[in-house]
Amino acid sequence: MENQFKLLGVRRFLPLFVTQFFGALNDNVLKNAMVILIAFQGTRMSSVAPELMVNVCAGLFILPFFLFSATSGQLADKYEKSHLIRLVKLLEIGIMLIAAVGFWLPNLACLLVALFLMGLHSTLFGPLKYSILPQHLHENEMIGGNALVESGTFLAILLGTILGGSLIALGEYGAHLASVACMTIAIAGYLASRSIPLAPAPEPDLAVNWNPLSETWRNLAALKQNRAVFLAILGISWFWFYGAIFLSQFPAYAKDYLGGSEGVVTLLLAIFSVGIGAGSLLCEKLSGQKIEPGLVPLGSIGLTVFALDLWLASPHAGALGLNVTQFLSAPNSWRVLFDLTMIGIFGGFYCVPLYALMQTRSEASHRSRVIAANNILNAAFMVAAALLAIALLSCGATVPQIFLLTAVINAGIAAYIYSVTPEYLNRFIAWIFRRN
Repeated sequence: MENQFKLLGVRRFLPLFVTQFFGALNDNVLKNAMVILIAFQGTRMSSVAPELMVNVCAGLFILPFFLFSATSGQLADKYEKSHLIRLVKLLEIGIMLIAAVGFWLPNLACLLVALFLMGLHSTLFGPLKYSILPQHLHENEMIGGNALVESGTFLAILLGTILGGSLIALGEYGAHLASVACMTIAIAGYLASRSIPLAPAPEPDLAVNWNPLSETWRNLAALKQNRAVFLAILGISWFWFYGAIFLSQFPAYAKDYLGGSEGVVTLLLAIFSVGIGAGSLLCEKLSGQKIEPGLVPLGSIGLTVFALDLWLASPHAGALGLNVTQFLSAPNSWRVLFDLTMIGIFGGFYCVPLYALMQTRSEASHRSRVIAANNILNAAFMVAAALLAIALLSCGATVPQIFLLTAVINAGIAAYIYSVTPEYLNRFIAWIFRRN
């Protein structure tokens, strides 16, 4: 492969890429359409306060990762993966039928059921998506393949968030259009999945343990036996913690500190997502088409340095309700956008090699279960991020101070990982000398 984009022209990658892109897109169209609908019409559908229901939605989507990740990992190790992916995509179509009923009536219960089931869909699809890559890609393609998947995922998050909110904002028929969009995306994802090549089961004789608690515990305990994989997963989970902290604070940050309107919130999300996508795609060139742990320290340095500068650059809002054009003319606006872009870029440097390490250094027979355990820890870290942010805000911390604390914690986490696993730091130093 001359570069990672050539993978988009081969059958062993393109159908999977398109399938996962549509899956992530649908997740976010549904979630954001629901959140906007509840925020503006929640009192018509339920007596529960809309602010509370929005948080219930977030919890419902993430709950399946705790309940079903262990089972999904076992199924992905036991059965042929392309067939399982098609079944998961058929499930998505069924889920969108339930969501359509919820949007058309409108009925909050149907929407909540659909959201929970989409969380289940993502739980089932995650181990399949990441464990099939090493079966279809050569080792020198793993960085490029993971980079495309990560950049595609964040682009899908951005587009889905914008599309879901934009459709609901169309008024009387917005919810109807959102249901049509979700169904169309689900069908497109299924059609793409039909072209994914076979990926034989690594352990077809596996006896599935259907008890999620005992299997989750066993998976997490097994992780510690492979220290390199365990630390890579901790690093990935920390990245999701870091990202969750930033993404969850964008609305308040844009309104209270940048003086921006809803359009500025979307701009921040777009800049952050594009940054991660760009950083992910740059990994292949910087690593020389091989898995390069030396990029991880580079990424962690950038995550701390630019978060610190974002804290320094954060103003106290003067004017309020600025649109995007007005915001871009405000003092420090370009510095804030630059910092968020660089945080995204260095986040790509940080997470893509860790995903590749997790995939290639885990045993093929247990790879899907390892990825399932990763998903459990990712979910736990994101919940912890939400709880920490709530606690800090309740204690009077400002959003820029939360960014500062996250930067400091990131430096501490990085120092710990590199002290117990010198490979990252040694490879970083060697990478610098090679570049010179």
